[in-house]
Amino acid sequence: MAARSRQGKELENKKLTSDSVLMIAIVGISVLLILFVIYPMVMLIGESFEVAEGQSLFQNYINVLNMSTFKKALKNTIIIGLVSSTLSTIIGFLFGYVDAYLNVKSRLYKAMFSVVSTLPVVSPPFVLSLSALMLFGNAGLITRHIFGILDSNIKGYPGIILVQTMTYFPVCYLMIKGLLRNIDPSLEEATRNMGATRWQVFKTVTLPLMLPGLGNAFLVTFLESCSDFANPIMIGGNVDTLATAIYLQYTGGFSTGSAGNAAAMAVFLLSLTLVFFLVQKYVFEARSVATLTGKASRARIKIEDRHIRLPLMTITAFIGTFVISMYLCVLYGSVETVWGYNYKPTLKWWAFLFKRGGEGLKAFGNSFELALIAAVITSFFSMLIAYLVARRRFPGRHAIEFVSMIAMAFPGTVLGVAYIRGFVTGVFHTGFLQGLYGSAAILVIVFVIRSLPVGVRSGIAALNQIDKSIEESAYDMGADSAKVFTTVTLPLIKDSFFSGLVTAFVRSITSISAVILLVNPRILFITVRINAYADNGNFGVACVYATLLVVFAYLTITIMNLIVNRLSVDVRREFD
Repeated sequence: MAARSRQGKELENKKLTSDSVLMIAIVGISVLLILFVIYPMVMLIGESFEVAEGQSLFQNYINVLNMSTFKKALKNTIIIGLVSSTLSTIIGFLFGYVDAYLNVKSRLYKAMFSVVSTLPVVSPPFVLSLSALMLFGNAGLITRHIFGILDSNIKGYPGIILVQTMTYFPVCYLMIKGLLRNIDPSLEEATRNMGATRWQVFKTVTLPLMLPGLGNAFLVTFLESCSDFANPIMIGGNVDTLATAIYLQYTGGFSTGSAGNAAAMAVFLLSLTLVFFLVQKYVFEARSVATLTGKASRARIKIEDRHIRLPLMTITAFIGTFVISMYLCVLYGSVETVWGYNYKPTLKWWAFLFKRGGEGLKAFGNSFELALIAAVITSFFSMLIAYLVARRRFPGRHAIEFVSMIAMAFPGTVLGVAYIRGFVTGVFHTGFLQGLYGSAAILVIVFVIRSLPVGVRSGIAALNQIDKSIEESAYDMGADSAKVFTTVTLPLIKDSFFSGLVTAFVRSITSISAVILLVNPRILFITVRINAYADNGNFGVACVYATLLVVFAYLTITIMNLIVNRLSVDVRREFD
């Protein structure tokens, strides 16, 4: 048996070395991952140990640990992360439970669920912060003009927790509803037949089965909260998180600002997110899959009891309506003269955006072009990596998968600082690739690295559902790896390809955390402009930018979904 296994490995190695195209792909992917994922992080860590002569090797870390600003930022990050994640998981579970268990007949109510689950995904991360300031700030529509509160303090803990919860609970909802639907109804009905109440069934059957999934959703949200830069920088006020502290430290916002201290802060944040990412991926995600495998054996009988449906649907309807209202507030703000003081309708902000030769059209043009380029590159490389990981056997296969996935744990500000350190003077200070820094190319690279994990995971999942014999038949007929990948594998997983394309496009065009550190002033980018106008109190222009960006991203997803559905029908017809 051992001899047969050894012979199989030798045969696989011979196939590998004889396929030059495959070898080039493996080496090329490895070099790119090392250069744009591993290398910047190594340089970032190295900078955190760069100290003056005679100082301790850990002087930057000692400086950071002695900073009251760092201690407060760390405390704020953990508290905000825990509260936002807990609230997001609870609300996401409520939405998932209503979706999977309650008999909902209202089309309007179902449409609300669809909109609420999509809007936070396609909008920039700080749109809800902008809306919260317009509704609950000093000039807020609700606080000032409805309740007469002239000194509203929405900034700080209340504001960050509110917007993060409203932003992240749809992510929890999307993760949890699938798990709830996969619970076999026979398990719960057997408990009911033994005389248990619905509450006892929920407490003893449903909730224990869902605990790993809830833990997974909590950790994903906690990671997002810790990495969040856009919301704290806009609505945080005097409450800094690690992400904003790193940005301020690196840009000299603090009197003690230095690159070494900023790098040490970045390493602290990276360590925090990396630990939680590994726990989420290899503990809770694995347990979720192991607990709920396959699909439910039959359809669930939906709950009709009024005393259960009414309170749950009322709560979710209120939250969903509130979220939609916050987005409508941004649209409303784009046609008001001066928010909070003069609500006379005007189109001057829209005229400013579309002015010939103005920055608005340039910003949209730059953003669309860079996001589209990044999306195409991300989709191709993610499918190629997925193919290599799922279909080929070679030394370092698992390392390629891990490195391509681990970028998900890199906060945007950390990645931005790492790229500055890695390429401002060229690779290892040699001048090689120095031209990347300050160029549009470095933004495209960052977009690709940030979106690559989602595409790779989607591609691997799609390939695992396809019988290997289809590709093996092509090999038997003499096709090489390039031919098999382009003519057999890629057409079979084109749904995942296009799904990765639109996901990468939306993530890129709505990104800000890494972009704000790397963007060149000559390159106008939408999210950076929104942040700048909102920071200066010019809500009108900021709302126009944000409204168009949300609508544009939403339409892009809708169109791409129609294309994917059409392609899926065509594929099924071919195989039928």
